[in-house]
Order: sequence, then structure tokens, then C-alpha cells
Amino acid sequence: MMEQEYLLNNDVFERFRALIYRECGINLTDHKRALFRSRLQKRLSQLGLTSFQDYYDLVVGGQSDEVITMLDYISTNQTEFFREPHHFTFLRERVLPELAVGKTVRIWSTACSSGEEPYSIAITLSDAVASPSTWNCRILASDISTRMLAKAATGQYSLERINSLPIDLVRRHFLLGKGNHTEVVKIKPHIANMAVFRRINLMDDRYPIKSLLDVIFCRNVMIYFDRKTQAAVLARLSRYLKPGGYLFMGHSETLQGISGEFHYIAPTIYRKRE
Repeated sequence: MMEQEYLLNNDVFERFRALIYRECGINLTDHKRALFRSRLQKRLSQLGLTSFQDYYDLVVGGQSDEVITMLDYISTNQTEFFREPHHFTFLRERVLPELAVGKTVRIWSTACSSGEEPYSIAITLSDAVASPSTWNCRILASDISTRMLAKAATGQYSLERINSLPIDLVRRHFLLGKGNHTEVVKIKPHIANMAVFRRINLMDDRYPIKSLLDVIFCRNVMIYFDRKTQAAVLARLSRYLKPGGYLFMGHSETLQGISGEFHYIAPTIYRKRE
């Protein structure tokens, strides 16, 4: 059965744009209109609605958590294990030796999607330090999508997701499926136990973080914000990062002209000023 086509006129799209900007800072440009419509058509059909105006009224009506569901549908969740490998090399060779005296490390993965990023961080920590059981390692993994967080928390992935990883790494840190589940792998407990998953909206004034962080991964997030929102989010992130702490960003992102609280260390790696 063909999916129903819903029209999205200019006025209604502008209302959605303003709502989404207020809720999560994403700046929906005109060329994202078709993508927005295609991602939400199925949801309108599920709810038995006849128009995007009806859906807008439902979202802003405040009678449900539909705004969270809407953000789930429109958020982009593209990730992989050890994406942008130089960040993990830097973490292993530069950051962890600096923390070796206290043997405590606090890291936040701000847009963890389906979990590959925080688990890659945990694997790096486990492999990089001598006697990892003597370290106090905690990784906060957050996302705006509850659907992605639920998937990440399972620690389960299709076998093809780890095809590019070294075999010895897979043996150390993944459980391989058996019987009817040979196409599925699961993160081992010593890695999974390092990560805590929470829904956090970077647009909130305060985040549920009590201890200052050593590293924040905020990769491929700023590209969805305008410069005003980028500056505001960076200011908030800085509040939760230790002086001298590190901020990792995506390959197409930069802090140049946006924030003076960080100084450049290497491509896409910044350090909070002391």
C-alpha cells in the first residue's frame, strides 16, 4: 500500500521551523523542507491525521510527548565505531596520560545516536590504560532522540557494523551471537558499564551533570545550528568542562569567530583556556 502524500504549505512549515528552533536549536532551512515532510508523513498516517496543520496543533497542544517523538523523527542519526579516528588516538596518547595520576576520567558524548561513539570511547579507555579496573571511568552518553538512546542502551549491533574493526578488538570487547543470532553482536559488560545514557537537550539552560568533565565530544552537532545558537551552546558546554579540558568537534565544524573560551590544539580539537 502506498504511503499517503501530505501537503506542507509555507505557513505551516514556517510554524514548524520556529517550533523546532525553539525546542532544540535546529535551523531547518528551506532546502530541508522535503526531507522534513518525508520523515513525518508516516507519523501523520500512524496517528490518523489528515494534514500537517493537524499535526502541528497536536504537537503544541501539550497533551502528550509528541514534540519528543517529532524530534526523534527529524533528527539525523549517522554514526559508526571509531568515526574520525584521530580523536581516539588523541584521547589515548595525550588525554589519558595527563589523567594517569588521579586515574579518574569523565567524558560526555553529547550526540551519541545509537551508541557507537560512547562505546568507542570506552574501548579506547579500556585498551589504553594499564589495569583499567583501577581507574574510575565514566562516560555520559546523551542524545535528543529517545529512540536512539533506547537502541544504544542495548549495546547490540548487526555484525556488519563491526566489519571494519580489528578482529582482536572485537574478541576483547564484543560478544558474538550464536545459533539464530550469528548476525548480531553485543558490547561486553566491562565496556557497557562505563556508559550512562540520558536524554539531554543542548538547548536547556542547565544539564544534569554534577562533576566537571575532562573531555566533551560534540561532533557533527553545530552544523545544525545558526551562529547565535552555536555560541550559546558552546558557552553552556564550557561551564561543564574543566579548565584545560578538551572539546572534540566534527570534521566540518570550527570555533573560529564563535567562541573565545577555547584555543585550537589540532584539527577539530580544542582546549578550554586555563
